[in-house]
Amino acid sequence: MASNVNPTVRRRRLGQELRRLREQRGMTAEEVADRLLVSQSKISRLENGRRSISQRDVRDLCEVYEVEDRRIVDSLMQMAKESRQQGWWHAFGDIPYSVYIGLETDAASLRVYEPQVVPGLLQTHPYAEAVVAGALPEATAADIERRVQVRLRRQDRIRDERNPLRLWAVLDESVLRREVGGKHTMAEQLEYLNEMSQRPHVTLQVMPFSMGAHPGVNGQYAILEFPDASDSTVIYLEGVTSDLYLEKANDVQNYSVMYEHLRAQALNPDQTREFIEKVAKEYARG
Repeated sequence: MASNVNPTVRRRRLGQELRRLREQRGMTAEEVADRLLVSQSKISRLENGRRSISQRDVRDLCEVYEVEDRRIVDSLMQMAKESRQQGWWHAFGDIPYSVYIGLETDAASLRVYEPQVVPGLLQTHPYAEAVVAGALPEATAADIERRVQVRLRRQDRIRDERNPLRLWAVLDESVLRREVGGKHTMAEQLEYLNEMSQRPHVTLQVMPFSMGAHPGVNGQYAILEFPDASDSTVIYLEGVTSDLYLEKANDVQNYSVMYEHLRAQALNPDQTREFIEKVAKEYARG
Protein backbone atom coordinates (compact mmCIF):
# COMPACT_ATOMS: atom_id res chain seq x y z
CA MET A 1 0.00 0.00 0.00
CA ALA A 2 1.25 3.49 -0.79
CA SER A 3 2.33 5.37 2.30
CA ASN A 4 -0.18 8.16 1.65
CA VAL A 5 -3.22 5.89 1.79
CA ASN A 6 -5.30 6.67 4.86
CA PRO A 7 -7.41 3.61 5.86
CA THR A 8 -9.88 5.70 7.86
CA VAL A 9 -10.62 7.94 4.90
CA ARG A 10 -10.80 4.94 2.55
CA ARG A 11 -13.50 3.42 4.78
CA ARG A 12 -15.48 6.65 4.75
CA ARG A 13 -15.30 7.05 0.97
CA LEU A 14 -16.16 3.42 0.38
CA GLY A 15 -19.07 3.62 2.80
CA GLN A 16 -20.39 6.72 1.04
CA GLU A 17 -20.20 4.97 -2.33
CA LEU A 18 -21.99 1.89 -1.01
CA ARG A 19 -24.73 4.08 0.45
CA ARG A 20 -25.09 5.82 -2.92
CA LEU A 21 -25.44 2.47 -4.71
CA ARG A 22 -28.06 1.31 -2.20
CA GLU A 23 -30.07 4.50 -2.59
CA GLN A 24 -29.86 4.21 -6.38
CA ARG A 25 -31.54 0.83 -6.06
CA GLY A 26 -34.20 2.35 -3.83
CA MET A 27 -33.42 -0.08 -1.01
CA THR A 28 -33.38 0.48 2.73
CA ALA A 29 -30.57 -0.74 4.98
CA GLU A 30 -33.07 -3.16 6.52
CA GLU A 31 -33.89 -4.68 3.12
CA VAL A 32 -30.20 -5.14 2.32
CA ALA A 33 -29.58 -6.73 5.71
CA ASP A 34 -32.44 -9.18 5.12
CA ARG A 35 -31.01 -10.16 1.73
CA LEU A 36 -27.55 -10.82 3.19
CA LEU A 37 -28.79 -12.36 6.45
CA VAL A 38 -26.88 -9.83 8.55
CA SER A 39 -27.96 -7.17 11.04
CA GLN A 40 -29.12 -3.77 9.92
CA SER A 41 -26.54 -2.24 12.26
CA LYS A 42 -23.77 -3.90 10.25
CA ILE A 43 -24.96 -2.25 7.05
CA SER A 44 -25.14 1.09 8.85
CA ARG A 45 -21.61 0.70 10.26
CA LEU A 46 -20.27 -0.22 6.83
CA GLU A 47 -21.84 2.86 5.29
CA ASN A 48 -20.69 5.31 7.95
CA GLY A 49 -17.09 4.11 7.75
CA ARG A 50 -16.82 3.10 11.40
CA ARG A 51 -16.22 -0.57 10.55
CA SER A 52 -13.61 -2.24 8.37
CA ILE A 53 -15.07 -3.44 5.08
CA SER A 54 -13.89 -6.75 3.66
CA GLN A 55 -13.68 -7.47 -0.04
CA ARG A 56 -16.29 -10.16 0.53
CA ASP A 57 -18.66 -7.53 1.97
CA VAL A 58 -18.13 -5.40 -1.14
CA ARG A 59 -18.70 -8.35 -3.46
CA ASP A 60 -21.92 -9.33 -1.71
CA LEU A 61 -23.26 -5.77 -1.67
CA CYS A 62 -22.42 -5.24 -5.35
CA GLU A 63 -24.40 -8.39 -6.17
CA VAL A 64 -27.39 -7.12 -4.19
CA TYR A 65 -27.16 -3.74 -5.93
CA GLU A 66 -26.72 -5.46 -9.31
CA VAL A 67 -23.56 -3.54 -10.19
CA GLU A 68 -22.62 -4.83 -13.63
CA ASP A 69 -19.68 -2.53 -14.43
CA ARG A 70 -16.60 -4.55 -13.50
CA ARG A 71 -14.48 -1.41 -13.23
CA ILE A 72 -16.70 -0.09 -10.45
CA VAL A 73 -16.59 -3.41 -8.61
CA ASP A 74 -12.79 -3.62 -8.95
CA SER A 75 -12.40 -0.03 -7.72
CA LEU A 76 -14.57 -0.71 -4.67
CA MET A 77 -12.70 -3.94 -3.95
CA GLN A 78 -9.38 -2.07 -4.04
CA MET A 79 -10.73 0.55 -1.65
CA ALA A 80 -11.85 -2.25 0.68
CA LYS A 81 -8.35 -3.72 0.59
CA GLU A 82 -6.75 -0.37 1.38
CA SER A 83 -9.28 0.34 4.14
CA ARG A 84 -7.99 -2.67 6.08
CA GLN A 85 -4.39 -1.47 6.09
CA GLN A 86 -2.92 0.18 9.14
CA GLY A 87 -2.24 3.89 9.58
CA TRP A 88 0.92 5.23 11.24
CA TRP A 89 -0.90 5.42 14.61
CA HIS A 90 -1.35 1.63 14.79
CA ALA A 91 2.38 1.30 15.49
CA PHE A 92 1.65 2.76 18.94
CA GLY A 93 -0.82 0.03 19.87
CA ASP A 94 -4.46 0.41 20.84
CA ILE A 95 -5.36 4.11 20.65
CA PRO A 96 -8.98 4.79 21.75
CA TYR A 97 -9.44 7.73 19.38
CA SER A 98 -7.78 6.14 16.33
CA VAL A 99 -10.77 7.00 14.10
CA TYR A 100 -10.31 10.67 14.93
CA ILE A 101 -6.56 10.52 14.27
CA GLY A 102 -7.25 9.03 10.85
CA LEU A 103 -9.65 11.86 10.03
CA GLU A 104 -7.32 14.55 11.37
CA THR A 105 -4.41 13.14 9.39
CA ASP A 106 -6.31 13.61 6.12
CA ALA A 107 -8.18 16.83 6.96
CA ALA A 108 -7.50 20.08 5.15
CA SER A 109 -8.76 22.26 7.98
CA LEU A 110 -9.74 21.95 11.61
CA ARG A 111 -11.81 24.35 13.67
CA VAL A 112 -11.86 23.58 17.37
CA TYR A 113 -13.33 25.06 20.52
CA GLU A 114 -11.51 23.99 23.68
CA PRO A 115 -12.80 24.97 27.15
CA GLN A 116 -10.40 22.97 29.34
CA VAL A 117 -6.89 22.39 27.99
CA VAL A 118 -4.65 23.42 25.11
CA PRO A 119 -5.55 21.48 21.94
CA GLY A 120 -3.33 18.44 21.45
CA LEU A 121 -1.90 19.81 18.20
CA LEU A 122 -0.47 22.78 20.10
CA GLN A 123 0.77 21.13 23.30
CA THR A 124 4.41 21.09 24.39
CA HIS A 125 5.89 17.78 25.55
CA PRO A 126 5.88 18.66 29.30
CA TYR A 127 2.33 20.02 29.10
CA ALA A 128 1.11 16.95 27.20
CA GLU A 129 2.63 14.64 29.81
CA ALA A 130 0.91 16.54 32.62
CA VAL A 131 -2.44 16.54 30.81
CA VAL A 132 -2.38 12.82 30.06
CA ALA A 133 -1.20 11.91 33.56
CA GLY A 134 -3.91 14.05 35.12
CA ALA A 135 -6.66 12.72 32.87
CA LEU A 136 -5.62 9.07 33.38
CA PRO A 137 -4.60 8.74 37.04
CA GLU A 138 -4.34 4.94 36.85
CA ALA A 139 -2.28 4.81 33.64
CA THR A 140 1.26 3.45 33.75
CA ALA A 141 4.24 5.63 32.89
CA ALA A 142 4.70 3.64 29.69
CA ASP A 143 1.09 4.17 28.62
CA ILE A 144 1.32 7.88 29.36
CA GLU A 145 4.47 8.21 27.27
CA ARG A 146 2.90 6.24 24.42
CA ARG A 147 -0.09 8.59 24.30
CA VAL A 148 2.19 11.62 24.47
CA GLN A 149 4.26 10.33 21.55
CA VAL A 150 1.08 9.86 19.48
CA ARG A 151 0.06 13.42 20.33
CA LEU A 152 3.44 14.79 19.29
CA ARG A 153 3.37 12.77 16.07
CA ARG A 154 -0.03 14.27 15.21
CA GLN A 155 1.63 17.68 15.27
CA ASP A 156 3.48 16.84 12.05
CA ARG A 157 0.39 18.12 10.22
CA ILE A 158 0.93 21.58 11.71
CA ARG A 159 4.62 21.64 10.83
CA ASP A 160 4.20 20.29 7.31
CA GLU A 161 5.30 23.24 5.18
CA ARG A 162 4.09 21.71 1.91
CA ASN A 163 0.56 20.79 3.00
CA PRO A 164 -0.12 22.07 6.52
CA LEU A 165 -3.37 21.56 8.35
CA ARG A 166 -5.23 24.87 8.61
CA LEU A 167 -6.05 25.22 12.29
CA TRP A 168 -8.43 27.72 13.89
CA ALA A 169 -8.73 27.34 17.65
CA VAL A 170 -10.90 29.26 20.08
CA LEU A 171 -9.75 28.71 23.67
CA ASP A 172 -11.69 29.57 26.78
CA GLU A 173 -9.71 31.71 29.22
CA SER A 174 -9.80 28.79 31.66
CA VAL A 175 -7.35 26.97 29.35
CA LEU A 176 -4.77 29.64 30.17
CA ARG A 177 -5.62 29.87 33.85
CA ARG A 178 -5.64 26.12 34.65
CA GLU A 179 -2.15 25.42 35.97
CA VAL A 180 -1.15 22.16 34.28
CA GLY A 181 2.29 20.82 35.16
CA GLY A 182 3.38 23.83 37.22
CA LYS A 183 4.12 27.48 36.51
CA HIS A 184 7.25 26.86 34.41
CA THR A 185 5.41 24.38 32.17
CA MET A 186 2.53 26.84 31.77
CA ALA A 187 4.80 29.76 30.92
CA GLU A 188 6.58 27.62 28.33
CA GLN A 189 3.28 26.36 26.92
CA LEU A 190 1.77 29.81 26.55
CA GLU A 191 4.90 31.16 24.90
CA TYR A 192 4.70 28.24 22.47
CA LEU A 193 1.06 29.08 21.72
CA ASN A 194 2.05 32.61 20.73
CA GLU A 195 4.91 31.27 18.62
CA MET A 196 2.59 28.89 16.76
CA SER A 197 -0.03 31.60 16.26
CA GLN A 198 2.47 33.46 14.08
CA ARG A 199 2.22 30.75 11.44
CA PRO A 200 -0.04 31.75 8.54
CA HIS A 201 -2.14 28.58 8.78
CA VAL A 202 -2.73 28.79 12.57
CA THR A 203 -5.25 31.21 14.10
CA LEU A 204 -5.83 31.46 17.84
CA GLN A 205 -8.51 33.35 19.73
CA VAL A 206 -9.25 33.48 23.45
CA MET A 207 -12.78 33.69 24.86
CA PRO A 208 -12.34 35.80 28.02
CA PHE A 209 -14.31 35.20 31.21
CA SER A 210 -15.75 38.69 30.85
CA MET A 211 -17.77 37.55 27.84
CA GLY A 212 -20.03 35.53 30.15
CA ALA A 213 -22.29 32.89 28.55
CA HIS A 214 -21.49 32.07 24.92
CA PRO A 215 -22.19 29.30 22.33
CA GLY A 216 -19.30 27.17 23.64
CA VAL A 217 -20.63 26.62 27.15
CA ASN A 218 -21.90 23.17 26.17
CA GLY A 219 -18.38 21.85 25.75
CA GLN A 220 -15.53 21.01 23.39
CA TYR A 221 -16.05 20.19 19.74
CA ALA A 222 -14.12 20.13 16.49
CA ILE A 223 -15.09 20.61 12.84
CA LEU A 224 -12.99 18.72 10.30
CA GLU A 225 -13.10 19.54 6.59
CA PHE A 226 -11.37 17.58 3.84
CA PRO A 227 -9.66 18.40 0.54
CA ASP A 228 -11.82 16.00 -1.47
CA ALA A 229 -15.28 17.43 -2.11
CA SER A 230 -16.76 13.94 -1.84
CA ASP A 231 -15.75 13.73 1.84
CA SER A 232 -18.39 15.23 4.08
CA THR A 233 -17.48 17.60 6.91
CA VAL A 234 -17.32 15.85 10.30
CA ILE A 235 -18.23 17.22 13.73
CA TYR A 236 -16.21 15.48 16.45
CA LEU A 237 -17.37 15.35 20.07
CA GLU A 238 -14.90 13.71 22.46
CA GLY A 239 -16.20 11.46 25.23
CA VAL A 240 -14.68 9.58 28.16
CA THR A 241 -15.40 6.05 26.91
CA SER A 242 -16.66 6.75 23.38
CA ASP A 243 -16.67 9.57 20.85
CA LEU A 244 -19.39 10.95 18.63
CA TYR A 245 -19.05 11.79 14.94
CA LEU A 246 -21.78 13.85 13.25
CA GLU A 247 -21.99 14.20 9.48
CA LYS A 248 -25.62 15.11 8.76
CA ALA A 249 -25.93 18.46 6.98
CA ASN A 250 -28.16 19.92 9.68
CA ASP A 251 -25.69 19.02 12.46
CA VAL A 252 -22.75 20.43 10.50
CA GLN A 253 -24.62 23.66 9.85
CA ASN A 254 -25.65 24.10 13.48
CA TYR A 255 -22.13 23.59 14.82
CA SER A 256 -20.64 25.76 12.09
CA VAL A 257 -23.00 28.62 12.95
CA MET A 258 -22.12 28.25 16.64
CA TYR A 259 -18.44 28.44 15.74
CA GLU A 260 -18.98 31.66 13.77
CA HIS A 261 -20.56 33.19 16.88
CA LEU A 262 -17.60 31.99 18.97
CA ARG A 263 -15.11 33.60 16.60
CA ALA A 264 -17.10 36.84 16.58
CA GLN A 265 -17.29 37.08 20.38
CA ALA A 266 -13.70 36.03 21.20
CA LEU A 267 -10.69 38.34 21.29
CA ASN A 268 -9.22 38.87 17.84
CA PRO A 269 -5.85 37.21 17.06
CA ASP A 270 -3.75 40.28 17.95
CA GLN A 271 -5.63 40.84 21.22
CA THR A 272 -5.27 37.12 21.92
CA ARG A 273 -1.49 37.21 21.58
CA GLU A 274 -1.32 40.16 23.97
CA PHE A 275 -3.60 38.38 26.44
CA ILE A 276 -1.59 35.14 26.30
CA GLU A 277 1.68 37.03 26.72
CA LYS A 278 0.30 38.78 29.81
CA VAL A 279 -0.74 35.48 31.42
CA ALA A 280 2.59 33.84 30.45
CA LYS A 281 4.49 36.60 32.27
CA GLU A 282 2.36 36.01 35.37
CA TYR A 283 3.44 32.36 35.38
CA ALA A 284 7.08 33.30 34.69
CA ARG A 285 7.12 35.59 37.72
CA GLY A 286 5.91 32.68 39.84
